[in-house]
Amino acid sequence: MAQQSSRGQNAKGTASAADAADSTLSHPMDQPLEGFGSLFPTTPPPRGEQGVLFADPLSLVDENLGYRGSVARKAAGISYRQLDYWARTELVVPTVRSASGSGTQRLYSFRDVLVLKIVKHLLDTGVSLQQIRTSIEHLRTRGVEDLAGVTLMSDGTTVYECTSPSEVIDLVQAGQGVFGIAIGRVWREIEQNLNGEPGEDTLGGAHEHVDQLAARRARKAGN
Repeated sequence: MAQQSSRGQNAKGTASAADAADSTLSHPMDQPLEGFGSLFPTTPPPRGEQGVLFADPLSLVDENLGYRGSVARKAAGISYRQLDYWARTELVVPTVRSASGSGTQRLYSFRDVLVLKIVKHLLDTGVSLQQIRTSIEHLRTRGVEDLAGVTLMSDGTTVYECTSPSEVIDLVQAGQGVFGIAIGRVWREIEQNLNGEPGEDTLGGAHEHVDQLAARRARKAGN
């Protein structure tokens, strides 16, 4: 049974009713539903292909690979000021390595960069920082591969977590799904943006240019 929010019954709200009531909308919600066409395609997908929102296997993630702030912010499409502010306020912190002293570089994992992009999407659509923080804290409880099967929906004040097409449909029909973010789609975007970017293998401790996508596929093929 999905958690009941202040205004809907069939999807999991990532914030309480009180949090939703305190959230404010910075500008009208006129953004299109991202990934909506992929969830409800007008033509059937080719044989053997799956939808991009749910039950779609993605490449393995190397949690020992870290990216410097300059690479992370570029891949997420944010400014250095945003990256620094979110780290200082602990909205999105680098989990591979924090800047612990003079001369040290923050290192962000693939998951960190994915979350940076999600935060940007939510901000761009007018969700308050308070609600975003609540949503991100909820997402942190999930494994990185689990995130790929999640779609975030919002009515502009409350963010809901959907893990099946039926939950998305219920929210849209109830008028609560004004926009959505398919994390599986964002995953692929970040994967492409990081492809060929310099990363640091924290196990080896040396900086090297890593084709992350090719490296993951090679490891997967060797299993």
